[in-house]
Amino acid sequence: MAMLLRRVAVGITKPNVSPVNGRFLLRNTASSAGGSTAEEREARATWIKPLNLPIEVVAPEVAEIIELEKARQFQGLELIPSENFCARAVMEAVGSIMTNSYSEGYPGARYYGGIEYADIIENLCKERALEAFRLDPAKWGVNVQTFTGSIANFLTYTALLKPHERIMSLDLPHGGHLSHGYQTATKKISLVSVFFETMPYRLDESTGYIDYDGMDRSASLFRPKLIVAGATAYSRLYDYARIRKICDKHKAILLADMAHLAGLVAADVIPSPFEYADIVTTTTNKSLRGPRGALIFFRKGVKEINKKGEEVVYDYEDKINSAVFPGFQGSPHNHKIAGLVIALKQATTPEYKAYQQQVLNNSSKFAQCLTEKGYELVSGGTDNHLVLINLKNKGIDGSRVEKVLDWVHIAANKNTVPGDVSAMVPGGIRMGTPALTSRGFLEADFVKVAEFFDEALKLALKIKAAEPKGAKLKDFEATGQSNKEFQYEISKLRHEVEKFSKQFATVGFEKETMKYRD
Repeated sequence: MAMLLRRVAVGITKPNVSPVNGRFLLRNTASSAGGSTAEEREARATWIKPLNLPIEVVAPEVAEIIELEKARQFQGLELIPSENFCARAVMEAVGSIMTNSYSEGYPGARYYGGIEYADIIENLCKERALEAFRLDPAKWGVNVQTFTGSIANFLTYTALLKPHERIMSLDLPHGGHLSHGYQTATKKISLVSVFFETMPYRLDESTGYIDYDGMDRSASLFRPKLIVAGATAYSRLYDYARIRKICDKHKAILLADMAHLAGLVAADVIPSPFEYADIVTTTTNKSLRGPRGALIFFRKGVKEINKKGEEVVYDYEDKINSAVFPGFQGSPHNHKIAGLVIALKQATTPEYKAYQQQVLNNSSKFAQCLTEKGYELVSGGTDNHLVLINLKNKGIDGSRVEKVLDWVHIAANKNTVPGDVSAMVPGGIRMGTPALTSRGFLEADFVKVAEFFDEALKLALKIKAAEPKGAKLKDFEATGQSNKEFQYEISKLRHEVEKFSKQFATVGFEKETMKYRD
């Protein structure tokens, strides 16, 4: 210190001081290890303290919204089949410091330093993904970096197809998904249909099952390069073996999108697409019950022996990985990958298998109760986790029913059914059992859920009967909200729903920690 002061005094070193609590400290007077002093950091690095404060202090308005959402999930009935309740351990990983690292590239070939643990977590995720679906790593690989199922599908198309090559997939009004290339006669709705040529296959409307003969006939004319076996609102199981034959006949790639079914497949309670597909994509947050994200599985190894007796190997791995990065995405979301590692571990447990079997049991019972109450189910029932109700024989559309369900704290979604021309005012309602099963609902509980749905639909019919002629959805809403009798019935049913729902467990948080339990 004395030497430093002497150097300052003779002008060799410029003074480097700062005020702290009314006195001046030399900024260069750090510990023997060098750097700034603790006092200096406390005085000047004012930005540190807010970084370690809880959400309730930093953003109470956001904390309040989260508490209200907790109450919604606890007090209501979550019947949207694509939603589930994420495990606490998964959410802890997603909200962890793994979000801080930037790791463009793949393990062992990154564009950044400091990614030792990002490499470890990504490799572990790949291992567990293959284990969860009982796959031989010599025959299958997986990319775990894609952000969503729609992105996973689009990047797979770009990896394996040239622009404007042809894709066949289930028509959206018949249960298909936008990411499979939906278009109308006048507009290309999905970007997939802009960059590629798409053609739908459909259900046999007399049975509600996929028309495989029609698919084969259309493929003979359309000559697709790729056929998608996957749906968002199809309550039956895919005949993968039949589609494999159609693909082989027309030399097409078979892509199975099991986004809705992944948890059921992992638990081995429904047939797996892996025996027949070339590519399998899935989201990770639906029945799989992981964080939001997606997986792309691809075949590896020997594909066939050609006429010369030579081995022909699959070339999907490099194409798909390159399409994901650097073709489209930047850094993977390492916090989500960490959460997925946990979810995939859970997917191999006996408890998980029991859960997925109960999802099927509940869905079957729910379908039975709805049928007994006079509802028309597309295909007449279900083999998986969801039911799709055709409301046309009830004289009401799905949008109006969804609105009343929302008022009484039941979350479901309007959905197209065969014959619909509008996705905004469709003729169906789609409901599923994964989320409520996660909370511990059993078959007897879905009997009660069916009763609640039936009461809500009858209330929707009353409101519709009172709305002005030629009314639109906004008029329906105004009628329901302005009529005191309707408001009383809505309030009464909502109270009954909430009282019933609050008997069951919360997932991801404890009831005792909730701000709004009543």
